[in-house]
Amino acid sequence: MLGALKRWLRHRALRGNAVHCPLCGQGAVAFLPSGDPPRPHALCPFCGSLERTRMMALALHQRGLPRAGQHVLHVAPDRSLRERIRATPGITYTAGDKKEPGYTYPPGTMDLDVTALPFPADRFDLVICSHVLEHVPDDRTAMRELFRVLRPGGLAILLVPMSARPTTDEDPAVTDPQERRRRFGQHDHVRLYGRDYPDRLRAAGFTVTVEQPAQQLPPTDVFRFGLKADEDLVLGTKGPASERPRS
Repeated sequence: MLGALKRWLRHRALRGNAVHCPLCGQGAVAFLPSGDPPRPHALCPFCGSLERTRMMALALHQRGLPRAGQHVLHVAPDRSLRERIRATPGITYTAGDKKEPGYTYPPGTMDLDVTALPFPADRFDLVICSHVLEHVPDDRTAMRELFRVLRPGGLAILLVPMSARPTTDEDPAVTDPQERRRRFGQHDHVRLYGRDYPDRLRAAGFTVTVEQPAQQLPPTDVFRFGLKADEDLVLGTKGPASERPRS
């Protein structure tokens, strides 16, 4: 009871109109710091969305996705985007995560190995896989699997942490959590992607485009929606088999 009262008071104090979360629709006096080290202006105090989550939500809204009748695969979904997409009438929504002991998962989340997806080819109209592949030792197999289950004409959102370096930094021999944190940015990351990340996706079959949605908005909206000005939105599509390059 006391905890609920504290949350109510905190939420009431944070309500305002300086910023707006496109996921939960709430206005606030500010987005909160989040991350290690903390990023300012990152976390929605009401639904917990982050900069990349809000970027994805805006991108989907601009494209009118998902639509009734579509099948959606959401890998390791964050709560705020999960709830927003699930609320779309008439879609078939599949959420999956590699389940680990000691963690709890929302009802309906299936135990999912992204390197061996249990779905037929060409199943999903929309695939969302955000900040997952940097955890997967065999990321190339995972990319091929995501491509396999994407329906021709469908869209995949495939976000990862990326550095400005031209090539990906990875070394399977690096298993020490502190060294992984130093080199790859987090104790459970197995690589830090470079600017060659889209090339890996293309090798898996995707047609890849990289956008920076914040660059298409006025600075006032970038601030209001709590976006990173230079964050990349990496999109993969799949053409008909007749249009794909032969391996």
